[in-house]
Amino acid sequence: MFKTVKRIIRWTGEYKKRLYMGFLWSFLQTMFAALPVMGAAYFLDLMIKDSRGEIEMKPVMALYALIFMVFSIAGRFLFSYLRATYQESIAYEKTAQERIEIGNILKRVSLGFFDKNNTGEIAGAVTTDLSVYELYAMKMTDVIIGAYVHVAAMILCLLLFCWQAALIALAGVALSAFFLHLMSLSSYKNSIVHQKAQNTLITSVIEFIRGIAVVKAYGQEGVSVQGIRDAFREHRRINIKIELDYVWCNGLHQLSCKLASVGIVLMSAYLCIYGEMTLPIFLMMAIFSFTLFSRVEQVQNGAHTMQLIEAAMDKLDMIKQAEFIDTDAKEICPERYDITFDHVSFGYDKRSVLSDVSFHIPQGSTAAIVGPSGSGKTTICNLLARFYDVNGGKITVGGHDVREFTCDSLLSNISMVFQNVYLFHDTIRNNICFGKPDATEEEMRKAAEKACCHEFIMALPDGYDTVIGEGGGTLSGGEKQRISIARAILKNAPIVILDEATASIDPENEHLIQAAISELTKGKTLITIAHRLATIENADQILVVDEGRIVQKGTHRELIGQEGKYLDFVRAREQTEGWQIQ
Repeated sequence: MFKTVKRIIRWTGEYKKRLYMGFLWSFLQTMFAALPVMGAAYFLDLMIKDSRGEIEMKPVMALYALIFMVFSIAGRFLFSYLRATYQESIAYEKTAQERIEIGNILKRVSLGFFDKNNTGEIAGAVTTDLSVYELYAMKMTDVIIGAYVHVAAMILCLLLFCWQAALIALAGVALSAFFLHLMSLSSYKNSIVHQKAQNTLITSVIEFIRGIAVVKAYGQEGVSVQGIRDAFREHRRINIKIELDYVWCNGLHQLSCKLASVGIVLMSAYLCIYGEMTLPIFLMMAIFSFTLFSRVEQVQNGAHTMQLIEAAMDKLDMIKQAEFIDTDAKEICPERYDITFDHVSFGYDKRSVLSDVSFHIPQGSTAAIVGPSGSGKTTICNLLARFYDVNGGKITVGGHDVREFTCDSLLSNISMVFQNVYLFHDTIRNNICFGKPDATEEEMRKAAEKACCHEFIMALPDGYDTVIGEGGGTLSGGEKQRISIARAILKNAPIVILDEATASIDPENEHLIQAAISELTKGKTLITIAHRLATIENADQILVVDEGRIVQKGTHRELIGQEGKYLDFVRAREQTEGWQIQ
C-alpha cells in the first residue's frame, strides 16, 4: 500500500511540490481541528478554578474564548480549502497528460504491438485504468497519507499533556499498520486476478458489440451472450472473494484502533483519579480518543483500491515501455519520392508473408498491385508506411531507408485510402480535414467535389457539420469510401496508396472517382491495390503478387501477352465484368 503511494508520488512529477504542500495543509488543518478541544479544556479549567475561588474570571474572557474558537474553526476550513486546492486537481491534470502521452506512444509502436496485446487490455488501460488514476489516485493518497498526518498531529497534541497516552496511541497505530499491511498483501494477490477478469469482461463486451450484426443475422444471441454472462459471473466471484479475504484483516485493524482508544481513556482516568491529571484535561483526552483514529480507521477503504491502482500502473508502464518503431529515426524531408523494395522479407511471428520482394516505382509513376487474397498486397503497403518493420532487406523512399524516418515525417508524405474505411465519430468536415486540420473551407469543399461526395453531404441535415456515427456507421459503404478519398485528396501528399479504394463505389460514380484520382495523382507516386481492370490497366507498371513473391512485372499490354497469373486474373475479370482483351 505504501509502496503504491510512493509510486503515485513519483507519478505526479512536476506536481509533486503541490502534493507535499497539500500534506502540510492537511497537518495544519488537523492542528486547527484540535485547537477548539484544547481551548475548551483550558477555559473549563479556568471556570473550575474560578468556582473554587482560586482565580477570578472576568467577563472579557468569554469574548476571548469566542474569538479563539472562531479563529480555530476559520483556520481549519482555510487549510482544508488550501489542501483541496493544491491536491484535488493534480490527478485530473496529470491523467490528461498521460492520455496524450499514451496516444503518442501508440502512434509510434509497430502494429505488431496490437497483434501481441489483447485489444481489451489496451482499451482498458487507456480508459478504465486511467479513470482509476483520475478518480482515486489523489483521493486514496489523501485517505492514507492524510490519515497518518492526522494521527501524527493528534499524537503530538497528546504528548503535550500525557506522554503515556501518546505511547498507547502510537502502539495502536503500529498494530493497525501491521494488519493493513497483511490486507495489502492479500489485495495485491487478488488485484492481479481482478485485473485479468476486468480485461476479459471488457474484451467480451467489445466483441459482442462489434459482432452484434452477425449475432442477430445468425440468431445466436444465446451463444454470444453466454460469453458476457460468464465474464460477469467471474468478475462478481473475484469481487466477492476480495471482500471476504480482507474482512478479518480489516476487523483486526479496527480492533487495534478501538483498543488504543479505550487504553487512552483508561490511562487518562487512572491519572485523573490519582491527581496527576486535571478533570478538563481528562475530558479533552477522552474526546481525543474518539477522534484520534477516525481517519486511520478509514484507511482500509483505500487498501484494495491502492492495489487496483498498482495493477493499473503496471499495465500503463507496460505500454510506456513499448519499443518505438522509430526510436533512432529523425525528421527527413526527401528531395524525391521514388520507392524501392530491395529483397524485402516479412512475416507475422512465425508465418512468412513476403519473401525476397524487389521492385522500383519511379517518382510520379503509377504501380498497381494485383494478386489473390492473402498473397501479401496490403502487407507491402503497410511496410511502406512502416506500420511494421521488415525482417529482411530494405525499403527506401527518395533514397532514404524508411527506418531512418520518424513515423510522422514518413507518413506526412503518404496519403492512404484503406479498403476498410474508418471514420471518426465527429463531423464530416473534421473527418475530411483529418490529414490537414488547417485547410480552408474552399480547399475542403474542392476535395469533396473531386471525390464526388459534395452532393450527398449537402443533402444531409447539417451538411458538412453533420456528425456521423462511430466508424461511419450512419453512412453507406460507398459514401464512407468517398469521404476517405476526399481526405486523401485534401492531404495532397506526394505518395498515394489506394487499397481497394473503389471497392465500395457504385458504377455510376466510379468513372468520376477514377477521373478525380487521376487528376490528384498527376506528378505523384501512386500505389494502388485493385481487382477491377479499369483501375489498373493504365498503370505504368503492374506487380503481380502470389504467395508473398513478385511473380510478374510489366504493363497491362505486356502481361496479357504472356501466360501467367496476370492473364488468369484478366480472364477471370472478363467473365465477371464483361471485358474483352484488346
